[in-house]
Amino acid sequence: MPIAVPKSLELRRQAEHLAAPFPGLLAEAERVAAIVAQGVHGRRRSGAGESFWQYRNFTQSDTANQIDWRRSARSDHLYVRENEWEAANTVWMWRDGSAGMAWRSHNKLPTKKDRASVLMIALGALLMRAGERCGVMGESEKARTGRLGVERVSHRLASSEGTLGFLGAEFSAHSRIVLASDFLDPADDWRTRIARLSARPATGVLLHIVDPAERSFPYKGRMRLFDPANTSKLPFLLGRAEKVKAEYMETFVAHEKTLANTARRLGWTLVTHTTDRPATEALSALYLALAKET
Repeated sequence: MPIAVPKSLELRRQAEHLAAPFPGLLAEAERVAAIVAQGVHGRRRSGAGESFWQYRNFTQSDTANQIDWRRSARSDHLYVRENEWEAANTVWMWRDGSAGMAWRSHNKLPTKKDRASVLMIALGALLMRAGERCGVMGESEKARTGRLGVERVSHRLASSEGTLGFLGAEFSAHSRIVLASDFLDPADDWRTRIARLSARPATGVLLHIVDPAERSFPYKGRMRLFDPANTSKLPFLLGRAEKVKAEYMETFVAHEKTLANTARRLGWTLVTHTTDRPATEALSALYLALAKET
């Protein structure tokens, strides 16, 4: 006779299952972010905004109403108060959680989903520590910053279902968006999705995650190919894999070019990362791509 499991216990088991990958992903993301942080400059700077940035010495190009008389009264010099530049935009992130993202060609490589999660968590940490506001599309009610923001966004990126429906979540106009996926759906489908985001309006970065086997197709002989999104579907039997390698690679390269053209025409930046390469390379490219937009 089966034993009934209390609902509270079942929910706890589900929560523990979801949280299981988080410590490892967070540790890896922190390591990657720490390396990249040493080589990039902060995005905070003086400009239009309400938050205090710094005092600087008065120059002949400044006007009298720019002088902070209270600060100047405590010194023999005149000082100008500068506020911190504040972007009106926030950064919203989405990490594809489809079945195909959980694949890897070798057990020494991370899955595409795990590498995407690490990169997005690390990017969020860098941005929020620099004062930017970040959120996870479909998961966050509002964008956050600071230590609390890093913790909440990291947890959500690690455990997010990352469904395509999340791309329709509300966000403020002129936001910047980072989408991490293998983008293996038909190119026309992605063109439509990105165009809809651009029309809201928004711009951003596409993080294209690729397993090295997807690029090189190193397979030979008889193979059975499974659809990760439909495990009940019968596998496709391939007689001699090496015979279709040239055709496959031509198709894959054409798909990448179409994705790059789509990004360029809609004003987005494409960053491609292969999972056998250091994560720091992709994180640096992501951070710099966002810096250029401002």
